[in-house]
Amino acid sequence: MKAVILAGGKGTRARPFTDYFPKAMIPVYEKPLIFHIIKHLSSFDFISEIIVVCDLSGFGGQIKNYFEKSKIRFIQDSASGTAGDLMHLAGLVKKGPFVLWFADNLCALDLRKMYKHYTDKKSMACIATRQFRKEETGFAQVDDGIITQFIEKPTIRMEDCECTGIYILSGKIIDIIKSKSKKNMNLSYDILQELSKKGQVSSFDIGKTPWVDVESPSILQRKSDDIKKIINSINHNA
Repeated sequence: MKAVILAGGKGTRARPFTDYFPKAMIPVYEKPLIFHIIKHLSSFDFISEIIVVCDLSGFGGQIKNYFEKSKIRFIQDSASGTAGDLMHLAGLVKKGPFVLWFADNLCALDLRKMYKHYTDKKSMACIATRQFRKEETGFAQVDDGIITQFIEKPTIRMEDCECTGIYILSGKIIDIIKSKSKKNMNLSYDILQELSKKGQVSSFDIGKTPWVDVESPSILQRKSDDIKKIINSINHNA
């Protein structure tokens, strides 16, 4: 199975940092964010190749230069959305499933269990999701305008599942994308939304496994405990 990392986003939420380097190169424990993702993906023996889609003519060139001695394959993104950029994979993933990982997601999830869930559900797409989230602010219980109790940054169970940027997709998804005439396509809304209505998209619940959307360097301090747990887990499994 191949693993594809999408690292071509503009990183607008991470400015001004991303005026100088791509979000995938945000330093995490003295290594770029994408280094830890690749290390985690490489720990699974069924991953045969890692492909990075990025803007090689722009800041994405920094990623390629960093991994210049590796066997990672790099592909120029087309700035045509999270689905449009996958059309470049047509001759690479063929009909087999592949892992898709958005480069701002850091998580040491068990891809082996996720793949089993994908096959058990006979789905065309599987998304890693979570129901539990640790809040960054304190809460208060209020009764008739009076605070009766403070709750410091609780872990809550959300009414709806939160989607991470980690997927297992059938290679047939590429054919669906190619059949669309739209220029800029979003994977979730333009492709998976339609499949979900047919019951062809499964959800792999990561439980309380730490997951961080590294939208900017500033979040690393706010989520430092989760970051540490994730990196320790990745290093342990490598």
